Amino acid sequence: MSFSHLVLGLGLSLAPIGAYLAVTGKFAIIPISISFIVLFWVSGFDIIYALQDYDFDLKRKLKSVPVWLGKKNALLLSAFFHLISVVFVVLFGWVGEFGIYYWIGALIFTLLIVYQHLLVKPNDLSHLNLAFFTLNGIASLLYAVFTIVDLYF
Repeated sequence: MSFSHLVLGLGLSLAPIGAYLAVTGKFAIIPISISFIVLFWVSGFDIIYALQDYDFDLKRKLKSVPVWLGKKNALLLSAFFHLISVVFVVLFGWVGEFGIYYWIGALIFTLLIVYQHLLVKPNDLSHLNLAFFTLNGIASLLYAVFTIVDLYF
């Protein structure tokens, strides 16, 4: 099996820890929570994105998650990764003692992730670009904006 989806998520997830260490010089639960949000969010949506390469991967005997598990189970794994990401969104909000704006952003983020999974079906990838590009972009932007607003208001 290919762990490329997790490796991509891991690579991107190191940024919050690195930035926090660079600024403060110490480890803390807050950047680690953010890193786990990123790790499982990115890994989950990258599995969705990989569904469009299923035939290519199968023909060339590549062991992508969709080929390894099948499209339906790949989507289930993606949903599981996204569930873990949402758990860390909640943990981050709780540990960070955020207010109402954060929780509104967290709810919007969660609903957009759920909507993404409602759009993409194992036998119908026609909404994959909407789910992958558009919804992920909107979800991340709104989550960031609401988190920043909560920090300042």
